[in-house]
Amino acid sequence: MFRFLLIFFLLYGGIHGYAFWKIKSAFSPGPTLSILMIVIMAIMILAPAGVRIAEQNGLEATARTLSLVGYTWMGGLFLFLSASLLLDFSRLILFLAEWIWNKEIFASLMPSPRQALLIPLTLALGIYVYGWFEARNIRVQALTIKTEKLLPEAGPLRLVQISDVHVGLMIGSDFVSRMLRVVRDAKPDLLVSTGDLVDGQINSLEKVLPLLQDIRPRLGKYAITGNHEFYAGISEAQKFARKAGFVLLRGEGVTVAGLINIAGIDDPAGRAIGQHRPVVEAELLKNLPEQHFTILLKHQPIVNRNALGLFDLQLSGHTHKGQIFPFSLITRFYFPLHTGFFRLSDSSCLHVSRGTGTWGPPIRFFAPPEVTVIDLVPAGVLPRESLGGSRVHFSSGKD
Repeated sequence: MFRFLLIFFLLYGGIHGYAFWKIKSAFSPGPTLSILMIVIMAIMILAPAGVRIAEQNGLEATARTLSLVGYTWMGGLFLFLSASLLLDFSRLILFLAEWIWNKEIFASLMPSPRQALLIPLTLALGIYVYGWFEARNIRVQALTIKTEKLLPEAGPLRLVQISDVHVGLMIGSDFVSRMLRVVRDAKPDLLVSTGDLVDGQINSLEKVLPLLQDIRPRLGKYAITGNHEFYAGISEAQKFARKAGFVLLRGEGVTVAGLINIAGIDDPAGRAIGQHRPVVEAELLKNLPEQHFTILLKHQPIVNRNALGLFDLQLSGHTHKGQIFPFSLITRFYFPLHTGFFRLSDSSCLHVSRGTGTWGPPIRFFAPPEVTVIDLVPAGVLPRESLGGSRVHFSSGKD
């Protein structure tokens, strides 16, 4: 954890240093303004740590204010950095073109230091406004999976997946109500949460609990831990999930109503604090009735090759599809199975949710939030009515 924090503050501090240099080059502020900017930037650098400290000491109002200001700043700064680096790259191209061809026209196209600040700043502000609305425009991602592992008389089963909701300081009852309207409209037979239902320290979430408790699919609600359940405190996170009506699966599998198997494993983040429940995926899955359709809930989109063929559908999240482009280029490097639907073998597939809420900056850009609606359809049975949105079809087994 210390190493992660050190790297984070060095990188985040470096980005602030870059922004400070851009401002100095554009406006040449005097000593007083320069010191004021340094103080403000120092506060913003330390804001994420300040949020956690305030939460841990029960200073909810302070934590909420610092979270709103600090993460809004973080999102805007990242967008500014991305746009500014792109402009700097174009300036480098113009400089090289002038040096190679010795044409003054290239120099005339070079933006001034003030333009080099204001252009990316304006672009960042525009994208931020758009991203704020995008983060609240929850999309339905629909999957249809035909399978011979469901009896025709069972009819199609509708499973709804939410992931990475991050209920906490930034995500409250308003957003949860909006999300649950989408869930309710889908009329699910079963609801699953694939980790990070909560964000950090769990404070004053009483307003959210009744909303989650009011969703009662006929086959129940199941959840697994994500990394943030451990950051929040696994004991409190478990209590919250159970009060909300979820069965929390930690290295466990169940057969629901004699129809389908659901298995869930802990996120690896629990290892650092000794709270992870280790389990061999293949052994866990082998102990479930093989004649039933098997769903594996796993927060991070990492596939255990030894478990292929032992599950029909793995549901994951965690990546948020990067949440803010171009950060997605980095998350895709770490998680090649980044977002969407993947056929892993003849009998196993994976769906990686873009996530439903937001972490940190309350925006999304080129990564809209999603609620996943999955129809499991027995062979020879017609699927339920379409909910619109994007739809993927897949046949499991011989069908």
